[in-house]
Amino acid sequence: MTDISLSPLWIPSADQKSDTHILKFAMKNGFSDAVTYDELHNWSVTEIAEFWSSFWDYAEVIGEKGDKVLSGTERMETTKFFPNASVNWAENLLKRRDDSTAIIFRDELGRERQLSFKELSAIVSRLQQAFVAAGVQKGDRVAGYMPNMPETIIGALAAASIGAIWSSASPDFGVQGVVDRLGQIEPKILMSVDGYFYNGKIIDVLPKLADILPKLPSIEKTIIVPFVSERIDLSGLSEAVPFDDFILPHTAKQPTFERVPFDHPLFIMFSSGTTGIPKCIIHGHGGTLLQHMKEHQLQCDIHEGDKVFYFTTCGWMMWNWQISALASGATLMLFDGSPFYPDPYILWDYTSRHDCMLFGTGAKYIDALKAHECVVQDKFDLKSLRVITSTGSPLVHESFDYVYKAIKKDVHLASISGGTDIISCFVIGNPISPVYRGEIQGAGLGYAIHVFDDKGQIMPPGSGSGELVCTKPFPSMPVGFWNDPNGEKYHKAYFDRFDDVWCHGDWIEKTIHGGFIILGRSDATLNPGGVRIGTAEIYRQVEQIPEVLESIAVGQLWDHDERVILFVRLKGDVILNDELVARIKSRIKSGASPRHVPSKILQVSDIPRTKSNKIVELAVKEIIHNRPVKNIEALANPEALDLYRNLKELTF
Repeated sequence: MTDISLSPLWIPSADQKSDTHILKFAMKNGFSDAVTYDELHNWSVTEIAEFWSSFWDYAEVIGEKGDKVLSGTERMETTKFFPNASVNWAENLLKRRDDSTAIIFRDELGRERQLSFKELSAIVSRLQQAFVAAGVQKGDRVAGYMPNMPETIIGALAAASIGAIWSSASPDFGVQGVVDRLGQIEPKILMSVDGYFYNGKIIDVLPKLADILPKLPSIEKTIIVPFVSERIDLSGLSEAVPFDDFILPHTAKQPTFERVPFDHPLFIMFSSGTTGIPKCIIHGHGGTLLQHMKEHQLQCDIHEGDKVFYFTTCGWMMWNWQISALASGATLMLFDGSPFYPDPYILWDYTSRHDCMLFGTGAKYIDALKAHECVVQDKFDLKSLRVITSTGSPLVHESFDYVYKAIKKDVHLASISGGTDIISCFVIGNPISPVYRGEIQGAGLGYAIHVFDDKGQIMPPGSGSGELVCTKPFPSMPVGFWNDPNGEKYHKAYFDRFDDVWCHGDWIEKTIHGGFIILGRSDATLNPGGVRIGTAEIYRQVEQIPEVLESIAVGQLWDHDERVILFVRLKGDVILNDELVARIKSRIKSGASPRHVPSKILQVSDIPRTKSNKIVELAVKEIIHNRPVKNIEALANPEALDLYRNLKELTF
């Protein structure tokens, strides 16, 4: 059982609460201004149709809502939301056409450019016309092999406006990683850059494209956005054209929008693919829009004119999540490059310079700032910063402390978790409740989240850890999987474990405050002596040791049981010796429990991770058992796996 803090780290003041979207929404639905989040959440999962219909109205969604909120409710898996609605995600994001700023972009060189809502609408119109002229129709796939830059958003908006389906991969993906993803969905158009910047280097993308395109015969046109060079040589790429030339024949006008059914495909997202070919997860226009607007407005309190930044690539769900903030009238702040080049403060300079309201990142970035002992608040004015969100992996208790000590004392720190599968957050923050050390504040509105034991019974708060499940339908359930006509893959992914209950695959516990602590992925849960242990419980203790930068724990089959193996990456020239091993074990024993103590602790120089910076326990587990890793292309640093092969220390 994880230790629970009794005193909150942050409590919203009456003034901070008073102007929030969530209170205004609650009062429109008959609650008083003294409503608690628990009361509002209970209503949202008890009166599902009323909640979502009311939020559609509150958010002023553009489209036809229809006369019905729910159909097919006999089972969660078959439930459909707003079955008679017609809507277009892009139309809602482009409803502003004024001269206020829609997008601010900074690259690693420090170059910045901005687009107003009027300019964004105009260039989307030109690209939309160019897509149509190139033969793109409703249901066709348009793909991006792009950094987090304005043209990527423009591409997604233009595709969605005509009912085409957008999918994207980050340009740091290798050839096979792109082919494994895009080859399944057969895009008609590919948008790419000539190259990108990372950690002070220029990475050329064109040679990879030359290898990729022959393997993707469905692509009829490749659009190249010059990013690292003003003049580019496309002679080696068939049917390739510079972005400006592609849109040149078309003049700006008001974009047109194809209103489509609520569940019409908008995005195809890809699972991480660390255990096989990535799953192609389809998300619809209505579910994505409604869920994102709910999270932006009610959970994160984003208002028109607020500036929203998420440090993300285009291969991570948080990119899709961030850009939907345009529908709430927010300004998007985009950044592409290393968050530590030329120094660890680069993102905070950007945040301060543009009066950012919401700063979003991965937990590992916060951990890295802490390891570098960065004191952000001494260097920058963060007066406009109201919300910091963290996701990607569990944010440990000590990193909560670090944020309030070194970044900003009066800030809403929202640890959030959900994923590609739901294109949103099952558990998330809210602006009217306290923040407790180490805890996600609660389930998102509209999500009936529980902790199940192995028998499928709800575990009460404070009673231990189990599976994160959702017991009632929600609008952003996937439309389905690509190339899964009978829904068999979809059912197996989420509904195979418990009858008519979504099982998400996270190992989690609910606290006495009603918050949640995520302990790792269920499939990476350790099981020594038949006792299930979340890896995050170990990492939290180990990474408090000053010499440890990060760690990864896996289970090794041994003597008809499983033993815990811990790998640590250490600072500088530190060498793992008996004294440090003893200190690590002592810390784990006292801070977690004796059963968490690993049988072996080994030093490594690198830890494998996905391109969204998640460490990959399963890949390491496969390697130490001499089993193949099925999709190395999903890793940002696949060479790190070699550090775990054939270790003699694991033979005794």
